[in-house]
Amino acid sequence: MIDRVSSVYGRLLAGLALVGCAVLMAMTIIIVADVALRNVAVPGLPRGLAWSNEISELMLYLITMCVAPWLLRQGQHIRVDILLQAVPRQLAWYFEWVGDVVGFACCVVIAWYGAHAAWSSYVSGAVNIKTLVTPEWWGLAPLPFVFVLLAIEMIFRMVRLHRGERGPRHDAVSAA
Repeated sequence: MIDRVSSVYGRLLAGLALVGCAVLMAMTIIIVADVALRNVAVPGLPRGLAWSNEISELMLYLITMCVAPWLLRQGQHIRVDILLQAVPRQLAWYFEWVGDVVGFACCVVIAWYGAHAAWSSYVSGAVNIKTLVTPEWWGLAPLPFVFVLLAIEMIFRMVRLHRGERGPRHDAVSAA
C-alpha cells in the first residue's frame, strides 16, 4: 500500500517539476520579449516590459517551489556527505535518520509559519507595491503547500531508509 501511495506521490512531484519547467519557459519568453522590445521599436508596443523584472523574480521563486520536492525525491538536493562516507556504515545510517527527522521537523515548522504568514497577510490585506500592485499573500501562499509536500517526502525517505541496507544513502554522494 505504501509503495503505491509513494508511486502516485512521485508522479505528483514529477508533474510539479514539469510545471516548474513551464514557468521557466514562460520566464525566458518574458525576458526575451522585454529585451527585444527595449532594443527594437515596434509600432504600437511599449519600449520594454516594465513589469518583467518583478514577474521574473516571482517566477524564480515559483520554479524553486515547484521543483524542490521533486529534487528531494530524486536525491538531487544539496548534501554534504563527507562525514557519512568517513564513519562506519551503521553509524552513517543513524546519521541519515537524524538528518531525515530534523529535515521533517524543519519542513513542518516552516509550513506552519508559512501558512500563518500567508493567512495573516490575506486577512490584513497587505499588498506589495512595486511596478505592479499585488496582494502579498500571493507570494506567500505556495510556501506552506510546498513545505507540506517536502515533509511528506521526508516521511517517504524514512520509509526507504528503513527498508534499505544499513548504511548511508547512495543518492547524491560526492565521494566514492
